[in-house]
Amino acid sequence: MSATPPSFNWQQTCSDKKQLRRQLQMERQNMAQRARSTDDLQTVLRLWLATRREKTIGAYWAIKGEFDPLPALFRWWESDGPNARQERRIGLPVINRETRHLTFHVWYPGCPMEDDAYGIPKPKDTEAFHPELLLVPCVGFGPGGYRLGYGGGFYDRTLADLQPRPVTVGVAFEQAFVPWLKPEPHDVPLDVILTNQGVVYDRHD
Repeated sequence: MSATPPSFNWQQTCSDKKQLRRQLQMERQNMAQRARSTDDLQTVLRLWLATRREKTIGAYWAIKGEFDPLPALFRWWESDGPNARQERRIGLPVINRETRHLTFHVWYPGCPMEDDAYGIPKPKDTEAFHPELLLVPCVGFGPGGYRLGYGGGFYDRTLADLQPRPVTVGVAFEQAFVPWLKPEPHDVPLDVILTNQGVVYDRHD
């Protein structure tokens, strides 16, 4: 792993996940060479998707300085001609505020959008589907494929109920790597993690 660890001594503070999240988000929003890192991660994601057979992908609407996967996904959607486009679907999450679960609804460029209960854009009145592959944003990630999210538990609850379980792919800039991050007993590792440096974790390797 070539990522540079966060800038202060996490070994003293990594147990405070709220502070860890704040610091990682601040560093993500102020990272140097952001445009270069974004271009590199777009390339990594496009090349990785070209190796996959899944036809339905759940993604996310980028917030708080996250990497935006939608340009790479649109390139994937259109890459193999009209027959492939008829079969492929890209989805964005819609949050059920009562159950705090996510469903994934079809997104396409120009898709009508509206804000969800948390002020995040979501597709308006499009079809829901079960994704075969799920791109998951990471505030941070550690050894073994473990992810640090925002603390809401949306993805954990959703993945616990999705059957069959989709392939889970963490997407993050390399600065999000926290070598001291320890999973909690309920944490389930991601299948793959991609950064602007390439595939940095694959549970099948």
